[in-house]
Amino acid sequence: MQTFLISTATVALAEIGDKTQLLSLILAAKYRKPWPICLGILVATLANHAIAGEVGALVASYLTPEVVKWVTAISFFSVALWTLKPDKADDAEAARGARYGVFIATIIAFFVAEMGDKTQVATIVLAAQYHPLWQVVAGTTIGMMLANVPVVWLGSRFASKLPLKAARIAAAILFAALGLWILVR
Repeated sequence: MQTFLISTATVALAEIGDKTQLLSLILAAKYRKPWPICLGILVATLANHAIAGEVGALVASYLTPEVVKWVTAISFFSVALWTLKPDKADDAEAARGARYGVFIATIIAFFVAEMGDKTQVATIVLAAQYHPLWQVVAGTTIGMMLANVPVVWLGSRFASKLPLKAARIAAAILFAALGLWILVR
């Protein structure tokens, strides 16, 4: 259970202001269909994080526990530094797969946007450090959903009143502040 909770908390915090959270807002504003967007986020995240978890577990199987500990520490420090650079998500990412419907557009946009993203890297690191793998993948997926579902529901409800550019800037500033807090802590 500890693995699940650590994975959930780590990714939920790492997702705040991340480009995929911004993508959630863009998808909500563009399509205004929260159910297929949320389901698309779930499917894309499960697939992406299952792959990332397998990579992390594979890498860990070749390293000693001491090396895994240091790699994990350095990786988390790197992710903290990475948060200082605001992510961007734009309408082009939201439009990927749009001709196939909102659900497929969300799966494609989210899966692609998550490649090499902070939360994918965090999933790899968590899978290298913690076991069982299914708890890491389930936890990181729940963390993504905790961070993105409220954005989708609020974004679709208030999309016509949301200044998207201001929301993107505010989210980037908030995440940069969180990144600084992680570095100073």
